[in-house]
Amino acid sequence: MPLVWVTGNSGAGKSAVCALLKDRGELAVDADMEGYNHWVDRTSGQVVADPPDPVPAGWLDRFGWKTSRARVEALAAEAREEVAFFCGSTENDEEVRDLFDLVVCLVVDDDTLRDRLLSRTSNSFGKHPEEMKAALDANKGAEAAYRRLGATIVVDGCRPPAEVADAILAAAYED
Repeated sequence: MPLVWVTGNSGAGKSAVCALLKDRGELAVDADMEGYNHWVDRTSGQVVADPPDPVPAGWLDRFGWKTSRARVEALAAEAREEVAFFCGSTENDEEVRDLFDLVVCLVVDDDTLRDRLLSRTSNSFGKHPEEMKAALDANKGAEAAYRRLGATIVVDGCRPPAEVADAILAAAYED
């Protein structure tokens, strides 16, 4: 069965959609919250177990948010009998792309992104000015970048989360 990657910029709605998919009985993981993604020192390659919050100036230049390929491989093996949804994005997306059968990219405009990052309660990323700037900068070319990565479908993440989840399910279960 397919392994579906629900990706997009910070604040695009991945975690909200993941929760809805879980509520609907789907096998879905929130990569940020369930240990699939982690901060890595770009110089040493060491995983950062307890990153500062908020991050200090320059943090995002030295440390990167990355997906564990081994964890995604394990999810793919676990999901052989059912569709599984991996919800998250990192800077090493290209290194794990080959593990997915379908890529769904959620996109949002800058105003929506800014509002969501400033008001979310699930984590603090984006509230610090350096993080907000990085998220807004990444948002400028997010759709094009995910299309180059092989996004099969692009979904407007500004739509109500239930509609976004419906679109993802329709794509995943399409015959």
